This record gives sequence, C-alpha cells and structure tokens, in this order.
Amino acid sequence: MIATTLLTAIMLAKVGPVDFPSVSVKKTLYATNDLRGKQFGTLEFGTPLTEGMPKASDLKGKVILIDFWATWCPPCRAVIPEMNEWKKKFGKDLVIYGVSDEAQDVVKTFMTKSPMEYNVTVDPAKVMSKRLGVQGIPHVVVLSQDGIVRYQGFPLQEEDKLTTEKLAQIIEANKALKAN
Repeated sequence: MIATTLLTAIMLAKVGPVDFPSVSVKKTLYATNDLRGKQFGTLEFGTPLTEGMPKASDLKGKVILIDFWATWCPPCRAVIPEMNEWKKKFGKDLVIYGVSDEAQDVVKTFMTKSPMEYNVTVDPAKVMSKRLGVQGIPHVVVLSQDGIVRYQGFPLQEEDKLTTEKLAQIIEANKALKAN
C-alpha cells in the first residue's frame, strides 16, 4: 500500500502544467491560411449586435473563441447551443464572438428566434475571415491570451472536433501562461 501511494505521488509530481492541444492534427481546414500555432493578429469584429461587448481590457488573460457563421448554415446553427453552454461553463475565462458577414437586420431577426448568449457581430467586409481565407463555415479559431491560435477549423469535424474537453484544456493551459 505504501509503495503504491509513493509511486502515485511520484507520478503526479512528474505531471507538469496542462499543455495546449497539438496543432499537428491532419485535417481538412476549409481555409487557405492555417494559423494554428501562429499569431492571429489584430482582432476586428465589425459591428456589434449584442450589448455589453467586451473592451480590449476585458480580454486580458482570457481565451477568445471566434466563430465565423451564417444564419442560413445548418451546421452553424447546430453549434449555437454548444456555444451558449460554453459561455455559461467557462464565462470567466472565455470570450466568444459569433461573426457573420450578413446584413444586420438578417442576423438580428435570426437572434430573436435563436438565442445567442455570447457576443455577436456582423462584418460584411470579412476582415478577419479574409485573413484566414475561410472557405467553409462554421469556421472557429480559439486564441490563447498571447494571441496564438490554439484551435482552427470546422468544430464538428471528426478528425479534430472542438469539444468541451478540448476547450477546457486550452483554458487550463492558458491559465499557466498567466503565471509566467
């Protein structure tokens, strides 16, 4: 019993901080620019449609999830309830933005029927979408506080699904960045 307890203690002591998920996963990206493991650059969300949009100072130390989506896109609509759940579960550590290139009135009308409990913007100029070269939606990027893309792709894709567990791993690894 003592030997097992000692072995367990030694194994736990060797476990370091949580690492970010690997970016080496082979998958179809549906974007011309693979920014996984690279700096994302300036955040330009377009026109906010929800109240209480975070200021730059509110983002300090947070993980940022950006979902490029559209009202007409069934997989985009399918991800909304999960985004709402992630907002509730990880709210103090995660900021979510839904970015559509559609007209404001189209998105606002959609939001009256489909609650989106996170930040929603419209960007008809597709500023960030063009930077990524998004060719299929939904397309999600998750950034750690240092601006590095920790996840990019189609969130429902089997090869590299964006799950609650993967998002929790990114958030925990991001907390370790704060300590450094």
